[in-house]
Formats: sequence, structure tokens, C-alpha cells
Amino acid sequence: MSPKSRLYTLVKTWKNKPFQEVRDACGEPWLGLSSQAREEHESWSKRQAISNEPIFNAEGTKLTGSLFRPLLGSNDTQLLRLFMEGLDTISYWYRSGRFIPGILSVPSRVMSSSHCIDALSDLILNSRLPVGLVNLGIYQLPDPNLEDACKEGLLRLRRLGVLIHLIQFSGTTQEIRWLEEMQLEAIHLDISQFRSKELPTDLILETQKMQAQIYASNITLVRDLENAALLHVDHSYGGLMMPPVSRHQILHISDSRIAKAIFSLHPQKTTMEINNENARDVGR
Repeated sequence: MSPKSRLYTLVKTWKNKPFQEVRDACGEPWLGLSSQAREEHESWSKRQAISNEPIFNAEGTKLTGSLFRPLLGSNDTQLLRLFMEGLDTISYWYRSGRFIPGILSVPSRVMSSSHCIDALSDLILNSRLPVGLVNLGIYQLPDPNLEDACKEGLLRLRRLGVLIHLIQFSGTTQEIRWLEEMQLEAIHLDISQFRSKELPTDLILETQKMQAQIYASNITLVRDLENAALLHVDHSYGGLMMPPVSRHQILHISDSRIAKAIFSLHPQKTTMEINNENARDVGR
């Protein structure tokens, strides 16, 4: 998008200002508002939807990506439209000077359809985004009879430079096999499920041997943050880190401010850590 474009001007002028539609006494939209202006307002409102969940590194010191939430659980009729919106969001960040990877999630059954793969490939190619910015999140692994077709679809997208994530990873035999065979770039582990049971340390070690990045999702309690630290995950996201925001707000996330907030939630130092720090102070 050119900096002189009309939408850019609207974004810059109306930053963080919600649109209030002009209505007459009956509550209907004002008829004096031109159709072009209405379309611009609708487009602006649509692009300010709270759709993007920020993802940070394990320490909370750096924004490392974003999960485009509308695609989670979308039906087949909505998928291509929402996928296009997700790509447009990533392009918006890229044109604004921010290299922010976006994760676009789709059900695995879509990958088994050559027509859907053709459509997704066209959208990705037309976006002209650099390699590494478009990440595909797969959830609900396919039935065995669709597995080969699904893997072929994923390989086609990978040739375009798309990185593959396995969303809602639970460590099943099928998921481990997929991780090995497809050499997936990342897995997403719902950390909230380990609040009252043992952490999957062995599973994490096995995953790390496959050189897959580990994302801790659904961090909503301090306990979740502590468990993510114990598992040495690479990335974290959830309501405790930062709730979903608009695509424009993503551009204004201050890494230092986020880090300060995250560190304030970290568990208290252990006695050994305090003693080590005291010993270092004495040595000085």
C-alpha cells in the first residue's frame, strides 16, 4: 500500500478512534453519507476487528508473531475469505515496516483438496510476501484415508515458502509421526492443561530433538507462565501475555513495556538464586 493511499490516510487520522456512524432520529444510517464513504467506514471497522493474538518470545521481551483467530474453527464457506483477510493483515504489517509472521490456521481436511490448495497457493503467490511471514497452522489431523492427500497439499504450500505449525499438539502417536515425517517447523502446546498434572518433559525433549519450535498457548494464569518457563518453550501467548488486538494495534506494541509486565508476573526467585546473587554482590 502506498503511503499516499486513501486508506493509509484514514488509518493515520483515525488512529485508535472508533468510528461512530451518523444516524438520523429514527436510528437509521444517515442517507446523506455517500456510498463510497460508507464503504470506507465499513472497511476501516472491519480492519480494526480484534482478531490478532500477539505471540512473544519466552521471556516476553520481543513480539515474535501473531495468531489470526477468525480462522480457528471457520467453516468451508468462510475459509478462503478469512485466509485472504489474514494475508492482507500480514501484508499491512510488512508494508508498515514490521516483519511480523502471521499464523493462519486451517483444518487438515482442506489440505486434502487439490482445488483448495490451488486457491490458497494463488492467494499466497499474489500476496508477494517474503518467505517466513506466512505460517500455516494445522489442527485436527486428517482421517487415515485422507492423510496422503493432505501431506501432498502441505508439501505444495511448503514449496512456496510457507512454514507449517501443528496447532493443539497433545503428543499422540499420529502427531509424533507427522512431526517426524513432515519435519514441521513448530508445535503449539496448550499449557493450561498441565495446571494439575505432570509436565510433559519427555515429550518436549523429543520434540526439541526434531528441531521444532515450541509454542505455549492459552497462558491465562501465573501457573501457566511458570510451567512454560520450566518447559523452556520458545514462544508464549495467551490472555495473561496480551489479549487479542486489532491489526493496527499490533504495530504499536512496545516490546519493553510488554517485557516489564511479563517479568512482574514471573515466579519469585528461589532461595538458591537469591544466595547466588548475594554471593556475587559480596565478591564485588
